[in-house]
Amino acid sequence: MKPITLNPIGVVHSPYRGPENMPVQGIFKPEPTAWVEIKEEYCNGLKDLDGFSHAIFIYYFHKSHEELIQASPFLEDDAHGVFAIRSPHRPNHLGLSVVKIHGVDGNKLHFSEVDVLDGTPILDIKPYVKYFDIRDNVVSGWLDKHFKGGTIPDRAILK
Repeated sequence: MKPITLNPIGVVHSPYRGPENMPVQGIFKPEPTAWVEIKEEYCNGLKDLDGFSHAIFIYYFHKSHEELIQASPFLEDDAHGVFAIRSPHRPNHLGLSVVKIHGVDGNKLHFSEVDVLDGTPILDIKPYVKYFDIRDNVVSGWLDKHFKGGTIPDRAILK
């Protein structure tokens, strides 16, 4: 296969300069807000996105400089295959987040449910669509044991 070259469409401006106090997923700490600054040539691509409540970000883990095939996720010490966790230390260093949209102002997309570092390059933005993205009878593998009874694990926020 030929290599694939991706170019960022924008950059995240986040309150998180490092992983300290950052949630492992934005839903665990919904209050902080951030914004994505979209490159001018892609600004018109934001048209109508503010009609959605949530968006999906695909981004590059720019602070990860290692690749692991197995690793221990934030929620436990046991190692799992990298494709069964959301570690930044993975082939291609791609991340995915669901964020809550607060509005679009020119080339800025304001959002909450932040779980990305400041300076993170954004590769794509897609609308979160309840008709497409919600599934019934979902099983979340090794994670299910951490959420029994609807509790949020202590390790959901990085210390």
